[in-house]
Formats: sequence, structure tokens, C-alpha cells
Amino acid sequence: MAKNSAAGLLTSVDSMFTTQEERDNAQRSYVTDLPTAEINDFPNHPFKVRMDESMTEMVESVKERGVLSPVLVRPMPDGSYQMVSGHRRKMAAELAELPTVPCIVRELTDDEAVIVMVDSNLQREKVLPSERAFAYKMKLDAMKRQGQRTDLTSANDLQKLVQGQTSRESIAKKAGTSHETIRLYIRLTNLIPELLDMVDNSVLKEKDKLQMALRPAVELSYLTEAEQKDLLETMTVEDCTPSHAQAIKMRDFSEKGKLNADVILSIMQEEKPNQVEQFKIPRNRIDKFFPAGTPAQKIEDTIVKALEMYRKRERARER
Repeated sequence: MAKNSAAGLLTSVDSMFTTQEERDNAQRSYVTDLPTAEINDFPNHPFKVRMDESMTEMVESVKERGVLSPVLVRPMPDGSYQMVSGHRRKMAAELAELPTVPCIVRELTDDEAVIVMVDSNLQREKVLPSERAFAYKMKLDAMKRQGQRTDLTSANDLQKLVQGQTSRESIAKKAGTSHETIRLYIRLTNLIPELLDMVDNSVLKEKDKLQMALRPAVELSYLTEAEQKDLLETMTVEDCTPSHAQAIKMRDFSEKGKLNADVILSIMQEEKPNQVEQFKIPRNRIDKFFPAGTPAQKIEDTIVKALEMYRKRERARER
């Protein structure tokens, strides 16, 4: 009798500090160690696993202490497992040559897995624009599919739909941003990969690579694939990206069916507000002075240094 009372008390206390959804998940989850070879990556995973300084530090930590936080996987019909959250920890374990990794194994539908995968990965310290774009789109598509059925992820999702909140508004609230911001990011999924990389580089800041801000990129997402490729070629030759105003102008020409390579070049050569005047030398005139693959910044620095030496010599002659 006392045991039953204690058990009832524990259940009561547990219910005070957990949601029904968390208790339901706990009942269909268990923790175990699994071989990394049996865990497949999430299909079309939008978050890149980069071999950067952060990953190097994680590998060293895993070598010393192991994987402290279990990854989340779901069982698949063929007996394998699919990673939902923990791709970086899995790679770190593989690089540290650990045979297994601690896992929370949870039964999840396809749409539930997408939503959990997106929500968990958006907690990362650095998330690239392309990652947000495809993650938001995947989650939006999953929530729309759930809205057409009754097997929603939780009672809260159902309540939101009943209250008239759209899937995009729900995503915005969860991400702590606005409905409009979600829309802008999802538009980026219409960019060709090369242009999307430039948007990512606005965060990565890699040298000798073009950077593009979010808002002009959104305007360019309305261009056709062929028009975007023409723009890419022009940007490469001119070594610059369009301003927001230039991108709006290109979109306008595109919607009227009048955008072509010549129009793009004309727009790109317009002087931008606060633009510093540039002096350009055709690359084929200076290539013979530099080894193949020399970064543009190094070429510029070398030319400037040579001109400074030339000026000093000329001044010395004048004395």
C-alpha cells in the first residue's frame, strides 16, 4: 500500500514538471549505444557539417571524454537508424575513431522527424542563411502536411491551427523572429547554388569570395535560372555584387520579360551610392606575372607594393 502511494506521488510530481508531449515521448524512447556505421544521415539535411576549428575542438573533446550528450535517432523499417539530431557529434565520434555513440532512439514519423531536426539544429551558435532557408522550408512543408491530417506533432500544434495561426507564423514564433523574415529566407531556396554561397559568405567572410546581403538576394530569387546564370557570369567578370536597388531593377526587367545579359551588365555598371571609384586592369594583362591560382587580394597587394617601390625610385631620380 505504501509502495503504491509512493509511486502515485512520484507520478504526480513528475506530471507537475513535464508536459504531456514530453511524457509521451519518454514512453516511446530509449537510450543505447549504437555503431556509427548503422546510423544514416538525415535525407536532404540542410545543415552543413563543416570541418572547421569548432569541429577540431569537438573531436579533441570526444577523444578525451567521449560523446557526453546522446544523439537523437529514429529506427527505420530496414533495421537501420536515421540521424535526427547530432550529425556533428557523430562525425566527431567517427574522427575520434569511437566504434559507438550514445543514442536516444525515438519512434518518429517523417514529418515529426523533420520538425525535431530543424528545431534542434537552429539552436546552433552559427547558422548560415542557406541552412535557415532550407530548414524553414522543410519545416513549413512538414507542418502543412500535418495540417491536412490529424496526426499533428502535439496538442499545441493542433491548438495553434484551431486558433487560426498559420504554419509560417508558428515557425516564426518558435524561431523568435517575424513571419516576414521566414518568408524572405524561404525565398533564398530559389537561388542557384553559386549565388546562395555568396549569401552564406556574408556570414563566413571568406577572403577572395564575393558576399551578398539578404535583401538583394531575395530580389534576385525571382529571376529565372538562366537569368541568374547570366548575372553570375557578369558578377564574376565585374568582381562585384548588385545593390538592393540594382537587384530590384533586375527583378522588374525580368518580370517584364526584358532581362538579358546586356541589360544585366548595364545595370551592374551603374555607379552605386557611396561606391568607391575603382580602377580595373584586365586579368589577361597581368596573369603572366603571377603563378596560377594566386588569390586576387595577393595580386592587388603585390601590384600596390610594386607601385610604391616605383614611386620611391622616381622620387630618388628627381633629387
